Amino acid sequence: MIYKSVRYRKQLEAGGDKLKDVLSIEDGIEAVKQLASVTSDRTYKNGRKRKNYDQAVEIVMWLGIDPKQADQMVRGALSLPKGTGKTQRVIAFCDESMEDAVKAAGAIEAGGDELVKKIKDGWMDFDVAVSHPSMMGKVGKLGKVLGPQGKMPSPKAGTVTQDVETAVREFSAGKLEYRNDAGGNIHLAVGRMSFQSADLKENIEAAIDQMMKVRPASAKGTYLKKVCLSGTNTPSVRLAVSS
Repeated sequence: MIYKSVRYRKQLEAGGDKLKDVLSIEDGIEAVKQLASVTSDRTYKNGRKRKNYDQAVEIVMWLGIDPKQADQMVRGALSLPKGTGKTQRVIAFCDESMEDAVKAAGAIEAGGDELVKKIKDGWMDFDVAVSHPSMMGKVGKLGKVLGPQGKMPSPKAGTVTQDVETAVREFSAGKLEYRNDAGGNIHLAVGRMSFQSADLKENIEAAIDQMMKVRPASAKGTYLKKVCLSGTNTPSVRLAVSS
């Protein structure tokens, strides 16, 4: 039996029929915000009160693709119009002549052989890796390390590029990589609970529009099967979107 926290159970009760209905984007945002405001009114064992925090707002899109088919994989990168409310730690594999400019653009580490060795030795304290194409011969040796964590630079994700400086600046500012999972779902953070509803709506619409633009030509039938919205620690609501 799956354990549900006191807070989660209270959220389910407060959500009522909204958790069963298909809502407009505007109504879905308001429903999730209301769910996030529900608290358990409990304290930790030491008596300290539990603090609320600014939860991420997350969207999951179930796509009508066959994830086992290489030509139906959906992968890329997206800059949301209102950002995500979170910065990312970016590293860059580049020639020594680019290091200063790349670090000025926001990279926490930049370089070639030394950076490759540092990661081989176990350092993984970053979110995104960007690489110049000329460095991929060396970076390729890190595939077994970076691949399983989704951090391997890729042209499709926009993380292998001639313009490393611009890529570092964009990903540092919150540009998102996306890739379908084994079930054909795309997971994206589209903002924080503290965002204005209009800003969240703009980000959600941009994410949905992007998925429609990258629809694989070989995908048949209904493409956008289901879209759900939730907070980090809330139940999800279903959004009404055209497929």
